[in-house]
Amino acid sequence: MSIYLLPVLILLVFVYAKIKKVNVYNSFTNGAKQSLGVVVNIFPFLVTIMIMVQLIRISGLASLLAKAISPAFNLIGIPQELCELVILKPFSGNGSLAILNDIYSTYGVDSYIGRCASVIVGSCDTVFYVTTLYLSNTKVKKLFYAVPVALLATLLGTILSCLLCRIM
Repeated sequence: MSIYLLPVLILLVFVYAKIKKVNVYNSFTNGAKQSLGVVVNIFPFLVTIMIMVQLIRISGLASLLAKAISPAFNLIGIPQELCELVILKPFSGNGSLAILNDIYSTYGVDSYIGRCASVIVGSCDTVFYVTTLYLSNTKVKKLFYAVPVALLATLLGTILSCLLCRIM
């Protein structure tokens, strides 16, 4: 049944456009033309965040931070081996996937550490990437509440991920 959902939805869009007498091709090309401006506006923000993540990882700052906060993370149930992943996940999905690959190579995919890392990567989003991407092209510039709340939700998701992996 679900394999028919997307084709039916597309067909309904075309039927609705025909009823409303909307030229679908022109609407599509106009939307594509407008999206180029959005890409040009967002590109500097994306490049900045990607460079920053690489600098944090290559400089060793992420490992230093991970060692510094690992005692606090141990108290709340996050293993020391996952500290670098927890630090970089809010910044970069690709960076966290590279760390996840390292965790798999070192501890294995079926280990407690590997399972926790998998759930963390799957359940928590890249906070700074998302805010950069979505809010850079809007008039919303005051992120005083949005970013801290998103980071707190990420931390809570990480704690729950490790708790669930310990129980299961």
